[in-house]
Amino acid sequence: MAQTILVIDDERAIRKTLAEILTFEGYVIDEAADGAEGVKKIKENNYDCILCDIKMPKMDGIEVLQVAHEERPDIPFIVISGHGNIETAVDAVKKGAFDYISKPPDLNRLLITLRNALERKSLVVETKQLRKRISRGYEMIGASDGMKRINETIAKVAPTDARVLITGENGVGKELVARRIHDLSNRCAGPMIEVNCAAIPSELIESELFGHEKGSFTSAIKQRIGKFEQANGGTLFLDEIGDMSHDAQAKMLRALQEGKITRVGGEKEIKVDVRVLAATNKNLLEEVDNKKFRLDLYHRLSVILIPVPSLNARRDDIPLLITHFMKDISDEYKQPEKEFEPEAIAALQQFNWTGNIRELRNAVERLIILSDKKITLSDVETYILLK
Repeated sequence: MAQTILVIDDERAIRKTLAEILTFEGYVIDEAADGAEGVKKIKENNYDCILCDIKMPKMDGIEVLQVAHEERPDIPFIVISGHGNIETAVDAVKKGAFDYISKPPDLNRLLITLRNALERKSLVVETKQLRKRISRGYEMIGASDGMKRINETIAKVAPTDARVLITGENGVGKELVARRIHDLSNRCAGPMIEVNCAAIPSELIESELFGHEKGSFTSAIKQRIGKFEQANGGTLFLDEIGDMSHDAQAKMLRALQEGKITRVGGEKEIKVDVRVLAATNKNLLEEVDNKKFRLDLYHRLSVILIPVPSLNARRDDIPLLITHFMKDISDEYKQPEKEFEPEAIAALQQFNWTGNIRELRNAVERLIILSDKKITLSDVETYILLK
């Protein structure tokens, strides 16, 4: 699809020249003879780029720039200036214009500037879409009493540096709780580094957490920075903390007590400023009784306890979750949303969700793929209940 450029200039010859050049290059051109007309068109249309003269009747280019940034902040704005207006053009760049082009416009300079502006716009749009998808992926959906209690606790604990232990079955959304705490904390501008303790072999977890020096063991061919150092100034999220080895637990306890770490094979103590959030699907007090988890580490981690209920314990939230997943998955597949019949939703509310939220999302995705425009009770029975 051709990109659309708005050319605003009170000199008809300039508008005609720019229109001819840019049309030949494959762009669609719209024109405005003065600033006021340009502002009207900016408000009515969504252009890919704006080329605007500085000195014009009714409204000058700086005034148009201000309106454009209020109305369409993502559209790159390129100033066209006469030789006597270079200082004004530079001032426009300082105020948000992408660049300026002198009159009469040099063809190569014009096309390079325009290409760079359009590439930047594309990157800005893609970044916003990516951030939107990521933030949507971390949304906590639900209005049940259990979810209200969790949100109230998060609101109180997030602004502090208190350590939090998040408990619950696999798939209930413990990571979402941790992400929400970080996003609402004073450390939100810093990194949130995640470590799945269950996915790392016990002999490597110390290196993963604390880093190692070159030559500290056979495969240590260079120095490595651990997760604690990577999370400095931010948050370290230790998922499945119950699977951490005893040796790593001892080093973890020291790091929490002293705020210092030592890389594997190193002697230097490194000070770290990290907030630790932990999560587990195990009963850590039972693990303590079975000599698999240190009691002193448990007390260090569990300043605040947040138990996350299973999906079976919050069935009232299932319709809200279905709606959320429907929109999310439909956007991902770039297809229209499908309608769930009330009987289909009621059946899903009665299902035994052993995989919790993760299993429900998979079920909604399966129904979207395999069902027609409307998702019926029969679809749920066929593809989910497996009758």
